[in-house]
Amino acid sequence: MDQSDGREHARGLSQDPHRLRDSTEKVLEVAIGREVRAFRHQHGMTVADLAAGTGLSSGMLSKIENGNISPSLTTLQALANALSVPLTAFFRRFEERREAVHTKAGDGVETERAGTRAGHHYTLLGHLEASSADVIVEPYLITLSEDSDRFPAFQHEGVETIYMLAGIVEYRHGDAVYRLCPGDTLHFDADARHGPETLVDLPARYLSVIAYPRPS
Repeated sequence: MDQSDGREHARGLSQDPHRLRDSTEKVLEVAIGREVRAFRHQHGMTVADLAAGTGLSSGMLSKIENGNISPSLTTLQALANALSVPLTAFFRRFEERREAVHTKAGDGVETERAGTRAGHHYTLLGHLEASSADVIVEPYLITLSEDSDRFPAFQHEGVETIYMLAGIVEYRHGDAVYRLCPGDTLHFDADARHGPETLVDLPARYLSVIAYPRPS
């Protein structure tokens, strides 16, 4: 995808990162809807299956799962019975703590990720133990030195975004190689083999943000 394609795609994004939830998107309704959808998926049920088991219409269930309406206690009890969960399970995410992690300069945790190559210096910049999201996000500051292994050998689930801070690296993703300079970004499917192939200007430093599904 070239830069113009990226701009066109961005215009089609439905989520506004600066928008606050207001009266049209109640936090409680959204939390309940997410839980209903999650439990339905865990049971391998379609919306039609759940509708048949509760006596609710498919349209009503879609509205509940999307957080568009506030279901009555009677409706929630019917859903709980059909999904074999306690009624209180639907409020789990609403009651969760919302956390933030502030990592001061130099205070990141030095770590080695699975598959880390020699000379790749990883600093984990933050980690949330509890989150309402269905994904885990791990931000790293990576430093490559003269001794770094140049062979791409990373392959893991999820997606990854690299933002180049210093130095120049030729970074491989699958069959393609990208020359990353300060200010460049590479966003990719991490299931393909990837990693720095040629270290052009060292030391090289970049932010790597990895997101992958939370284990069920």
